[in-house]
Amino acid sequence: MNGETGLRMAIVGHTNTGKTSLLRTLTRDVAFGEISARPGTTRHVEATSLMVGGRARVDLYDTPGLEDSTTLLALLGEYRERGDGIDRIRSFLDSAAARGELEQEAKVLRQVLGSDVLLYVIDAREPMLGRHRDELMVLGLAARPLIPVLNFTGSAESRESAWREHLARIGLHAVVAFDTVLFDPADERRLYEAVQAMLAPQYDLLQQLIEEREAAWQALRRSAAATVADLLIDAAGAARRVREGNAAEMSSASTWLQERVREREERCIRQLMELFAFRSEDVVAERLAIEHGRWQMDLFAPETLRRFGLSAGTGAVKGAAVGAGIDVIAGGLSLGMAATLGATIGALWSTVDRFGRKLLDRLRGYVDLRVDENTLRVLAARELQLIDALLRRGHASLSQVELKGDAARAPWPGADLPAALRRARHHPEWSTLIARGPGAPEAERAAALHALQEKLLQQLP
Repeated sequence: MNGETGLRMAIVGHTNTGKTSLLRTLTRDVAFGEISARPGTTRHVEATSLMVGGRARVDLYDTPGLEDSTTLLALLGEYRERGDGIDRIRSFLDSAAARGELEQEAKVLRQVLGSDVLLYVIDAREPMLGRHRDELMVLGLAARPLIPVLNFTGSAESRESAWREHLARIGLHAVVAFDTVLFDPADERRLYEAVQAMLAPQYDLLQQLIEEREAAWQALRRSAAATVADLLIDAAGAARRVREGNAAEMSSASTWLQERVREREERCIRQLMELFAFRSEDVVAERLAIEHGRWQMDLFAPETLRRFGLSAGTGAVKGAAVGAGIDVIAGGLSLGMAATLGATIGALWSTVDRFGRKLLDRLRGYVDLRVDENTLRVLAARELQLIDALLRRGHASLSQVELKGDAARAPWPGADLPAALRRARHHPEWSTLIARGPGAPEAERAAALHALQEKLLQQLP
């Protein structure tokens, strides 16, 4: 650990208030410690560190819950003549009680005396009780800076304002709201700033931590947008050439394309979950209703399109213009990873019309099948909705994120797709879903990906 070169922060409080949850969220580690609705889950002090400047500079200590602060406070009162608060705590730590019925409290106080600052975690859904006052009085004897941290403030049952009033009455004004389930990077910054205000010698270290966390947050947003941009360019560029009017060939090509896009979105979702350091089982998506249709018709059921803020466009007219009037299998198109997430999406295919009459003549009866524009919008909407949920999710959350189609709106409604995505539709060599010959224009694809990434960033919080 850091010793004198860094900062030591002890996470303290009553049992089952979210101390381990706070550590998980601060470290972005869903596996740290054990979180349970059962009280007293943490039985020993557990330590982890935050990296600053590439080194472990901030040590965090997860302590057991204070279970009998009333008895402890009374016992410490018996040591009043032995010196100040720290001396009284040390006397307690040398006593038989510290090795017996108050062993858990002794573990907490040993770590408190070895720390620079205390974060006192409070479940803001609970009323302030006598035990809270006793705990604060005990911790006050340690003469360490103490910051109350109100957890679960996003709950409808939160008593945040009442807690702030109670804490102010006992002289605690540097109170921070930090919901470990509904994450807000601004709350995390305020937490570190509160510590900064109390520990002047560690000001520069904490400022560096704040700046690095902000930079990491922006890098996370950019990486997430780039991941989705890569998916969309792959889906937009994917195309299969078939003989017009050959039903078997067109059906086979359609199935092939649908499978490739499902697999590609599976990979995208997996990449996003890994990027945010979450597990695949942390998210569940609502199943979207897809109906069978014909090439000259929109394969999305009208209600499904409406749920994403879309309406049937001119795809039917365009499809009919090349005479692709065949049945395709579109019902219940499961998106690979969606098998894990419980999600489905339909792939809507139409024929390439932008190449113009000269290209169609040159193909001598062949047409290219590709993903429809509205399908690209729905793909973008689904991934942006997932990113939004992950950006707001604390690493201590035990519930699954529920993604619903009616909560999402497809980007760029009523307007053309971004120029980079429109270009990708004319460059099948940009798509990794099909065989790419030697000398594929990586620089052009990279430029389009960057431009699309910037467009997607505008859709993120």
